[in-house]
Amino acid sequence: MKTQLLRIALVVVAVSGISVSASATDEYTIDQTHSSISFTVRHMVVSKVRGSFTEVSGAILYDADDPTKSSVNATIPAASINTANEGRDKHLRGEDFFDADKFPQLSFVSTAVRKNDQGLALVGDLTMHGVTRSIEIPFQVNGPIIDGRGNLRMGIEAEPVVIDRKDYGIEWNRVLDGGGLSVGNEVTVEINLEAIHKMKTGNE
Repeated sequence: MKTQLLRIALVVVAVSGISVSASATDEYTIDQTHSSISFTVRHMVVSKVRGSFTEVSGAILYDADDPTKSSVNATIPAASINTANEGRDKHLRGEDFFDADKFPQLSFVSTAVRKNDQGLALVGDLTMHGVTRSIEIPFQVNGPIIDGRGNLRMGIEAEPVVIDRKDYGIEWNRVLDGGGLSVGNEVTVEINLEAIHKMKTGNE
């Protein structure tokens, strides 16, 4: 009974906080455990390799009244790449691809949020392999909701985005005997972020 009463109290406090700051920009911290950055790339013309980055951190500033005032700042360790093949992952971390020792982080810093006929699009600078280029990512916001522990959570679910790895100086390849390339140049990236609100008490 005490546990149930405590949970109800936490929810009441959380809702009160939401109502007070509903018109303000709220800060969320990316929850690495429940977020994913995955990708697919063509392999030897006939198939696709799937992989992901197992680590991501950063912050989301979200304005529910005006999403165009929102922003995202995220960092991904290059060495966290994982395609479920130890030899391939070692190659990807090496100089032929990400060169993780020299360029240890990938980062994304938003520069604008735009509204269009389809919804919202996040515009920002993606830095990878020491090269920075602007990309646009269509996305939708899920939530926010209050979880069982009284935390306010939101999600950003992005549509798949295609980037050319050569634009970032990642150019290694091998021409196959029968024609075609060992590794495709176009990489499809899928982003799903879950974030926890940095709630403030009346004493902060």
